[in-house]
Amino acid sequence: MKLRDKNPALLLIDIQKGFLDEDYWGGHRNNKEAEAISGKILQRWRELDLPVFHIRHSSADLTSRLHESNPGFEFNEHVLPQNNECIFTKKVNSAFIGTDLKEKLDLQNIDTLVVLGITTNHCVSTTVRMAGNFGYETYVVSDATAAFDSVGIHGEKYQAELVHLMALANLNNEFATILDAEKLLKIL
Repeated sequence: MKLRDKNPALLLIDIQKGFLDEDYWGGHRNNKEAEAISGKILQRWRELDLPVFHIRHSSADLTSRLHESNPGFEFNEHVLPQNNECIFTKKVNSAFIGTDLKEKLDLQNIDTLVVLGITTNHCVSTTVRMAGNFGYETYVVSDATAAFDSVGIHGEKYQAELVHLMALANLNNEFATILDAEKLLKIL
C-alpha cells in the first residue's frame, strides 16, 4: 500500500519568510534548503490531489519577525498557498491549539499526517507530539524541517544540527516516523 492510499494530509508548519533571518533567531540554521525541499513535496502533493494545510505563527511581540505587521509573517515563496488550501494562524507552538485543525482533519476522515516546517524543536515538535497523542499516524520529513543554534541551561551553545537531530530523535518511533524527502516521495 502506498502512503497516498491512506489519504494523508500535508502540514506545512511556519514556513515563513521571518525564518530566513538567522541572526534574529540566534545564529546558524541547519537545513538551509528546507523550504525548497518543502516546495518540491508540496508540488507532488498537489499533483496527487491530496489535502494540504498551511500553518503560520502570529507572534504577539510587535518586534518579532513573525508579527503580522512584519514581512516575515508571510509564507515563504516555495510554499505559497493556493486558493483551495486551508490556512491556519496560530499564536502558540501547537497547530492544534487555538485553531480548528483537528476538526478539519476529522471532518475529512484524515488519520495520517506528513509534517514539514520550522523549527524542528519548537512548533514542529509540539504539533507532532500532540498529533501522536491524538492518535494520528504521523511522519516528519527530516530535511524539510530546520532548527537554529540554541543556548543550554548553563549558557552552553548547541549547534543547530545537533538541536535538530535531538528533536527528531525525541519524536522518532514514539510520536512519529522520521524519514527524508527522498524516502517520502518513494513511498508516496
